[in-house]
Amino acid sequence: MHWGFNVFPAFRGTGGRLISVSPDFLTITARLRYNWRTKNIMGSVYGGSLFAVTDGPHPIMLMAALGPESVVLDKAASIRYRKPAYEDLTVKFHFSPQEILEIEHRLKQEKEFEYVVRMDLTGKDGSVFATVERTLYVTTRQYMAEKRKAREDARAEVKTEDTLEVQQSQRL
Repeated sequence: MHWGFNVFPAFRGTGGRLISVSPDFLTITARLRYNWRTKNIMGSVYGGSLFAVTDGPHPIMLMAALGPESVVLDKAASIRYRKPAYEDLTVKFHFSPQEILEIEHRLKQEKEFEYVVRMDLTGKDGSVFATVERTLYVTTRQYMAEKRKAREDARAEVKTEDTLEVQQSQRL
């Protein structure tokens, strides 16, 4: 995972790099370097880089913890800029074992749900420069397939009704 993220073009383009991945994949730490590629016109770290470096780890971590039948997607996200950054920043992505158990239990009870994760981008001294909140959509592959089939069936039904209406109007 460490190597994969760091060479994946979309993540690499953010200016971020994973610096540590725990053996259980429940904690990942990334660094966002302060350099010419991540600076904005005012000389501080570009807000897009702050936001983009947080995109991706949580869904992958959660899918790894829940197993191959799980589906986790980013559904929404927001960022609150606290102050301009003129230094390298660190962000920690983390799920506790208790959170994983709660999510597993909830997934057994509900077919789909949203789960909110929050992370801070911090400087060397621990000061917070931005806070990102991401809403994850959690479900199973089976439920996704059922939803897809239901949508396709509904479209086919509408198409059949439209065809019947056209045929009836042509008869008139």
